[in-house]
Amino acid sequence: MQATNENTTNPEATIIPAQRIVQAFKRAHEEGRGILIPYFMSGYPSAQQSVKIVVAAAEGGADIIELGMPFSDPLADGATVQHAGQIALERGMTINGCMQVAHQIAAQVDVPLILMGYYNPILAYGLERFCRTARESGVCGIIVPDLPTEEALPLREAAIKEGITLIFLIPPTAPNERIARVVELTASGPGGFIYCVSLSGVTGARDELPAHLHSFIDRIRGYTKNTNIPLAIGFGLSTPEHVASITRYVEGAVVGSALVNLIDRNAEDKQVEAVRQYIQSLAQR
Repeated sequence: MQATNENTTNPEATIIPAQRIVQAFKRAHEEGRGILIPYFMSGYPSAQQSVKIVVAAAEGGADIIELGMPFSDPLADGATVQHAGQIALERGMTINGCMQVAHQIAAQVDVPLILMGYYNPILAYGLERFCRTARESGVCGIIVPDLPTEEALPLREAAIKEGITLIFLIPPTAPNERIARVVELTASGPGGFIYCVSLSGVTGARDELPAHLHSFIDRIRGYTKNTNIPLAIGFGLSTPEHVASITRYVEGAVVGSALVNLIDRNAEDKQVEAVRQYIQSLAQR
């Protein structure tokens, strides 16, 4: 698992960042399993501790990792992720800080990294500067929950210029026109996947998966059937059983709030190993 982006013997060093996401899905498919995508808030519970935790998750079997960028008005985040983001902000986490966290992680493990955050801070930072710094920090993709497809072109162009993919979310309430547009943009991009939101509302671990998931995924598959676009489901997943169930009919599972809860429940000197073991339990299913 140990690898650096500067290692010229690493074949992944010569491909564009987004293609590393494609390769992760391809590898899992060849192994007959789904992709595991854990989410962590950059800077939570501290900058250095978040680096250690994410590295442990990669070593535990995570295939792709989402790194949250804290924001003062996180509309799509439930109470758990909001709590983590607020602590990260209070402890001085910024976009530059998130980039430094990503860079430190990418220097230690070869798991593709995706930054997930809201549009206003990215816009204020500068779209081209953001994408360039993200690439230099080892990032392969970006997810922006509050950026509609109609307004995404400037960021998408800046991302593609750096070989990074802009990943779109589709909620169950999405009209067919939005699904078709997301599929079109994803298919014409440098590589990636579609993030299927399991339920309408905010993030947060749930005990049971929504009953409508199969029909929701079937609706999206109707638009992706002539493509090789993988699908990942997030929002509400928390157990190995959830991951096993989800990855029977989509290619990836995203777990977020459950990890924040796990970090909360453990003392600092126990957090790294707790996350490693939890990720192992999810990956084995």
